Amino acid sequence: MDKNEKEKLMKALKNGTVQVTFQKVNSDEIRVMPCTLNPLVLEAHNVKMGIGNITGESDHFAAWALDKEAWRSFRLDTVLGWEVL
Repeated sequence: MDKNEKEKLMKALKNGTVQVTFQKVNSDEIRVMPCTLNPLVLEAHNVKMGIGNITGESDHFAAWALDKEAWRSFRLDTVLGWEVL
């Protein structure tokens, strides 16, 4: 994923809910994860933004997984696709 695509994904996560499809690192399993970094959605789930300053420079993204109701991370080189929900 190039820098421009990373920035688009980060912006989408901060603005709302995104469905990210990626391959798990420890298996061949494909994970489809609805997730967000939107402060209003996090607040509605009583979640504090406690993972530090996330930037588009990282090889990993962490986001609040709405289906698991927990912080999850994924490597950008395993992302197969993403879409805004």
